[in-house]
Amino acid sequence: MGLRGPGAKPKKTRKAANDNLRTVLPWEVEGLSRLERVVAFCNDMRVTQGKLAGTTMQLRQWQIDDILAPIYAEDEEGIRHVRTAVVSMGRKNGKTFLSAALALCHLVGPEAEERGEVYFAAIDKLQAGKAWAEAKAMLDAHPELSERVNIIRFSKEIEVIGDCQGKGSVLKAVSADADSKLGMSPSFVLCDEAGYWPNRDLFDAFDSALGARDNPLIVVISTQAKDDTHFFSEMLDYGLRVKDGEIEDPTFHLTLFAAGEKDDPWSYETWEKANPALGDFNSTAQVERMAAQAKRIPSKEADFRNKVLNMRVDGTVRFIAAREWNDCNLGPIDDKALEGRECFGALDLSAARDLTVFVLVFAEDDGSYTVLPRFFLPEFDIDGKSDTDRVPYNVWARQADARLTLLPGKVIDPALVAEHIADEAARFNIQAIAYDRWRIKDLERELEKLSVVLPLVPFGQGYKDMSPAVDVLEVTVAQQKLNHAGNPLMKMCAANAVVTKDPTGARKLDKSKAAGRIDGIVALAMGLKTAQGHAEETLPACLLDLAA
Repeated sequence: MGLRGPGAKPKKTRKAANDNLRTVLPWEVEGLSRLERVVAFCNDMRVTQGKLAGTTMQLRQWQIDDILAPIYAEDEEGIRHVRTAVVSMGRKNGKTFLSAALALCHLVGPEAEERGEVYFAAIDKLQAGKAWAEAKAMLDAHPELSERVNIIRFSKEIEVIGDCQGKGSVLKAVSADADSKLGMSPSFVLCDEAGYWPNRDLFDAFDSALGARDNPLIVVISTQAKDDTHFFSEMLDYGLRVKDGEIEDPTFHLTLFAAGEKDDPWSYETWEKANPALGDFNSTAQVERMAAQAKRIPSKEADFRNKVLNMRVDGTVRFIAAREWNDCNLGPIDDKALEGRECFGALDLSAARDLTVFVLVFAEDDGSYTVLPRFFLPEFDIDGKSDTDRVPYNVWARQADARLTLLPGKVIDPALVAEHIADEAARFNIQAIAYDRWRIKDLERELEKLSVVLPLVPFGQGYKDMSPAVDVLEVTVAQQKLNHAGNPLMKMCAANAVVTKDPTGARKLDKSKAAGRIDGIVALAMGLKTAQGHAEETLPACLLDLAA
């Protein structure tokens, strides 16, 4: 029989099988539960590389109890409720083997269905090829299963042949950097290291295609992403809310092994939290070596925390620590309760296609500040803008608490921004609006057309004016005197914020040095300083002397 494509194996049938092949495989034994069948299948796979190569891999109890048992739990009617399973842990904890074994379990094992579609998805073609190669090697090392499949190397596909479990099914390797994946009907998807995918497009394509199957499953296995705005971070946060009982969603399960922010990164106990295989097939000596280097070389510490301790951290030194910013989420803000109150505004106008921000700052009696931001972007090609900036503007635009307004057209229309500011001036008692001189003439012209007069105050963007504003922002956040209510765009800007210094030590927020948008934080710093300056002007002289 001829080859089916370059490098494909000839089709086989069970008639060609060797007489020594087992007639009943471990997961085919009667009386096993669903979980027991999955475990039996995985334990019958051979390790294909490393010091244990050639042996059958025995799943550890933590892999069974913490990962597989919740995913493959079924009710009295035999229905598995989990549709999306997220597993996150440090590197070198057996993710590759488990991923390949589960993919094969749904291709040709106890979880296989007739004409199923199994997908191995990774960040790029190279990584997807590695995952596929692991599955291929497992099949090659398994005499019974190798007789049931046809491997097509050039297209990275494995198809089930003959009259057996999963007949007509196919496993394909796909990459997250491809343009699109149309016409899919997945029965099982394994997303490998999704925390490093460039965007969520491939995941969403799979997720939206699950409806064609009765019992589909997506398993996402990855070390944490480096920032909060990545879609994998959003999945983890959602999973934690499900675990805490805040959200009821029996179709979603999270397994998370990670160090805490307050844990000592150099202690063995902390390493264990993120690495359940430590001291087993994850070498303690290797982790010790990496920890020693990270302790001596500051540039390696962030990478150690992310990849070994499975913490959400990147290597850039930020102006505002994530923990301090998160501590300033003091609860929801009621717009209507603020109507009529005195406040101070700040405006950061953008170029035609970028983020424009208008922030209102309300001083509270206890010395804290409530922040009410509004963000503007052109509606045209918002999906492309989301991809370019690698943040989900298209998702935030549908969330009321994100306070992102999409303006019609391809560019920011200053007339529409002026209308919004005029509306806010009618609702709130705005004492002053600090502004960057960039493009202010366009806005002033539109306000004049509306016959609206606002207390606009110029605010320089150099070191002289911005340094005091940076100081006020830093102290306000550090003392938890700010309530931003967890606004996701403000959080993005805070995470990206970088300051630079002049020879005298004065500081300013520097957009050119930032890894992403910081417009919201610039406007916030201007608003806080304007509010503080007004308070100082209205203090009696004796109190000013005490403050000094």
